[in-house]
Amino acid sequence: MATQTKIREQQAANEAGFAAAIRQRSGQPIEACFHCHKCTSGCLLADDMTYGPDQILRLVELGEEARLLSSSDIWLCAGCETCGARCPNDIDISAVMDALRQLAVDRRARIAEPDSFKFHRLFLETVRRLGRMHEATLLVGFKLWTGHLMSDMDSGIPMVLKGKVPLIPRPTKGQPEVARLFKPPPESHTNGGSEESQ
Repeated sequence: MATQTKIREQQAANEAGFAAAIRQRSGQPIEACFHCHKCTSGCLLADDMTYGPDQILRLVELGEEARLLSSSDIWLCAGCETCGARCPNDIDISAVMDALRQLAVDRRARIAEPDSFKFHRLFLETVRRLGRMHEATLLVGFKLWTGHLMSDMDSGIPMVLKGKVPLIPRPTKGQPEVARLFKPPPESHTNGGSEESQ
């Protein structure tokens, strides 16, 4: 009986810890969701998702870390913010999705949509190196990394020929400042010890 009580207490602590971590990373009041489903009804990708935005918020509250971090839903989210615009409690669900993706990477969870993960990584790396987005760099990198070399050629080649996709990347003057945004903050030192930066 005591063992079961300890297990339940540990599960409750894990649930609270996961929800708190997502709340802290996203800055969103997840507990304010009363599951009116307005976010999911407006989501353009909900039909392709297993749970949809409002159920994801509920699973965060329930501490379903393993289920969420290995879910396709967090990688399918386009970050269009339609869900947040429809939320009567002003919860920015795309920020919650960002937090879930960050945690999935940090905790080395199985990435359910590896191509989406690769796209995110390449996008950020392109911005870090150039100080801006360059579509051709992103496209070539994505095709080489994923092996989807011939996909989208029917629309991609005409766009290049019409000059819609500049081939030569030009870094911005502010590239060093943009690159600094990608550096982790220095560790703070208090009372002679170091604390992990939040």
